[in-house]
Amino acid sequence: MFEIIDLSQEIFSGMPVYKGLPEVKITMHSSHEEWEGITNSDIVSPSVNRLELGEHTGTHVDALNHMGRQNRGQSIETMPLSMFYTEGICLDFSHKGIRELIEPSEIEEACIKAGEEIKKGDTILLYTDHYRKAFGEENWINGPGVSPAAARWLGNQHIAAFGVETMSPGVSGLGNKEVHAICGELGFTHYENMINLHLLVGRGRFRFIGLPLKIRGGTGSPVRAVAVFER
Repeated sequence: MFEIIDLSQEIFSGMPVYKGLPEVKITMHSSHEEWEGITNSDIVSPSVNRLELGEHTGTHVDALNHMGRQNRGQSIETMPLSMFYTEGICLDFSHKGIRELIEPSEIEEACIKAGEEIKKGDTILLYTDHYRKAFGEENWINGPGVSPAAARWLGNQHIAAFGVETMSPGVSGLGNKEVHAICGELGFTHYENMINLHLLVGRGRFRFIGLPLKIRGGTGSPVRAVAVFER
């Protein structure tokens, strides 16, 4: 027996996206009534929807080629699937406030508090509760994030990825671009816009799955991220 916890946002028209990225539009391309030649129905139900969205929409993973020019060629479909199917732990940073940075010593302290050890190939999820506190509100863009030093520390643990609830792994204006560059330099990645991390805290290790779409040349991809606990 196992328990699956959904870690992904819904994708819907007009949902929040990071500044400058494509807006999300979902429209009906064709209907069942159109297919069946029905012209007098009070209800029109979609048979196919049209999606307009960027690769970095909702809960998504960044490809290495997103991190900088030096990573050209390392697009999402070239990254090994083993990076997206890993063991994982979730660490509690729910005390962190708006635009506060998470530093390496704090990650070490959170591991000790949780009784967990970061292992090679892990996915490390950082629970800040920012999704429940601010999603869709003015401060949604101003969540906490990892410092460049913390990103480098995580990379030096040889993890596959880390994941955050916020729209960016770092804090805009406080090293977010550097955090991306460090991920590319050290060959690991990150997930953004995660949800339900409060359901993982204190529960130990789990199987993490966050498989991307196989987009040729893709700089990232929406994912249906989940945590799986064996019972």
